[in-house]
Amino acid sequence: MAPPSAGVCTHSTRVERRRRKRSPSGNVRARRPRVVHSWAAWQGERDGGTVAETATDRLRLVVGDEGLERLARARVAVIGLGGVGSSCAEALARGGVGRLVLLDRDVVAPSNINRQALAFTSTLGRPKAEVMRAMALDINPGADVTAVHAFLDKDALGEQMGALGELDYVVDAIDTVAQKLRLAAWCQERGVPELSAMGGANKLDPCRLRFARIEETVNCPLARVMRKECRRRGIRGLRVLFSDEEPVRMEAISDERWMREGPLLGTMSYLPPIMGQMLASRVIRDLLGWE
Repeated sequence: MAPPSAGVCTHSTRVERRRRKRSPSGNVRARRPRVVHSWAAWQGERDGGTVAETATDRLRLVVGDEGLERLARARVAVIGLGGVGSSCAEALARGGVGRLVLLDRDVVAPSNINRQALAFTSTLGRPKAEVMRAMALDINPGADVTAVHAFLDKDALGEQMGALGELDYVVDAIDTVAQKLRLAAWCQERGVPELSAMGGANKLDPCRLRFARIEETVNCPLARVMRKECRRRGIRGLRVLFSDEEPVRMEAISDERWMREGPLLGTMSYLPPIMGQMLASRVIRDLLGWE
């Protein structure tokens, strides 16, 4: 993997452990590790015969060299970079997925700060896709990250998704039912593995999150609409992440309005990010062929 071009953030580091020396008293005395700023921290290059600590050391212990190579080759699209999608994208980047496609049309707003991994006072007003790309490259400067600042149009979805190129996995983290349905149909028609996030609004207990088929979901207003519409369209077996917790408070909203506008609901700081992390865990395990 070639070094990044000038202008790409390269704040990853590696730590070289020096040989410990004994003090006059005979006790072992460890010197402070020397931190070397380098894009190669992700790759684990040698320097002066010393093997440096790298960003993938802990990953390698879990997935092995072959697993790291498989993840580095994988190309995953995260559609929607809100509370769920931004945390999922971050976890995928940290988890070794080497090629990411990040799509969102929005810019970072003050109301995003309570739950979105990319939302800071310093990123307000910036396109979410570009902010997330910068974060992913700061984690792994050698990654191939495509940012798409666009709205996933239900009437042009096939053309838009086709323009993204070959994908090994798709994560649906968008709110609006019409786009979710079109995306699910597109993935099923082409045999592209997909995971779809259901609603995390007005939920408090992360222990109630579940992976299931859409037909098995309960206590989720978004999933209720999706179940009905999937039946109408012949979309079967859609894999989703949902919460079976009863919503703590819910404004009455018609299915038609939800289809048209999407939800505008309360969210806790921790629930959407946990959902994003869980989605990333499932994607990575699937890419590795693990149950």
